[in-house]
Amino acid sequence: MADTPSPHVLILGAGFGGLNAARALREAPVRITLVDRKNYHLFQPLLYQVATSGLSPGDIAFPARAIFRNQKNLTFRMSEVQHIDLAQKRLDTSTGALTFDYLILAAGSETSYFGMQSVQENGLGLKDLDEAVSIRNRVLRMFELAAQEPDPEKRRALLTFVVVGGGPTGVESAGALSELIRLVLIKDYPQLSLKDVRILLLEAADRLLGGFPAPLQEYASETLWRKHVEVRFGASVTGFDGERVTLKSEEVIPSQTLIWAAGVRAARIMDRLGVRQSRQNRVVVTELLNLPDHPTVFVIGDAAYLEHEGQPLPMMAPVAIQQGQTTARNILHHLRGEPLETFVYKDPGSLATIGRNAAVARLWGLKLTGFLAWAMWLGVHLLWLVGFRNKLVVLINWAWDYFFYDRGIRLITAQQKWPWTPGKASEGETKGRELGL
Repeated sequence: MADTPSPHVLILGAGFGGLNAARALREAPVRITLVDRKNYHLFQPLLYQVATSGLSPGDIAFPARAIFRNQKNLTFRMSEVQHIDLAQKRLDTSTGALTFDYLILAAGSETSYFGMQSVQENGLGLKDLDEAVSIRNRVLRMFELAAQEPDPEKRRALLTFVVVGGGPTGVESAGALSELIRLVLIKDYPQLSLKDVRILLLEAADRLLGGFPAPLQEYASETLWRKHVEVRFGASVTGFDGERVTLKSEEVIPSQTLIWAAGVRAARIMDRLGVRQSRQNRVVVTELLNLPDHPTVFVIGDAAYLEHEGQPLPMMAPVAIQQGQTTARNILHHLRGEPLETFVYKDPGSLATIGRNAAVARLWGLKLTGFLAWAMWLGVHLLWLVGFRNKLVVLINWAWDYFFYDRGIRLITAQQKWPWTPGKASEGETKGRELGL
């Protein structure tokens, strides 16, 4: 009699949730297929450093096949998911169909533009490597154009950079962009004046870093002002045509660069499941992290909606990591006929950096700012990076930047026809995005 095949666990997404679920099942009596449209695990918290020339794309991404090279019960498949049939336990992909006994949906999130088509077409998101490189290309290209622009009004518009969203991504991006310009680029372009440079951080609410204690929010705002970032509260963007940012107040800001860090939603594949969704299109799950009507289908990470102390769990890496580990244990419980365990989130705290020697940290009941918080931020992010080489390269890059006030990755990698026309991404920029250059 032929051996009965091991139960098949299908994991969609090689982010923090999928990665940790797969690792936790490495000794389990199951077959695992990990599916992702990219062939790498991306360390998203450091994307903004790629966008601001601090790191290269390869420093914060690691090949999925290399991560699981020695995990015998796992197969990786680079593929685009087209349809998920929960009733038939079938996943249709661009490279064929897959059936499953257990499904872990760790598809993550994507940028939400709140229905503003002009912002989506002309703005720059920051959710993947191609978008980070597009931002780097755009910032550097604006300086090249400004260095050759005789009209002072046009030059100031070229050197006006608008970051939308006062969460950690927006705060970190604005701070890093200010340091890139004022500590590095201004030396590359001596013919330009810092007086022409303007960096704005626009937040629709009345404070930065929602979820952080008020003293840390105030520290972040004050530190950004000291770094010459104009922080604007109650500033809701309603449109961006590639040359002008329009606010709800009808104010118009001349600029050709808008970095959008104001909204995220669950990956759109979640919309096709036909199950209940809540805020940000996140799928509502039980306390066991599975679907109410499909107990062997689990949704974790940014795509899952579950409340903790009356509030939805944040779309952060620690949540996805813990949910991936819990889901792996619940699959083992199910295989053994044991009761599944309830997911209990253990909040490790929150960190956000604002630049050199400046960060905020909420850890172990403590509220930390300044150098100590910044050092803790560095250590935590190095610890979470995948791969020894990546850790070493990132550490060297950070040390070089810190001691020599220099960032070596100031490269415009997408081909561009000159003169540049504002508006939609150029053909060269689009190709750069597709190739992840």
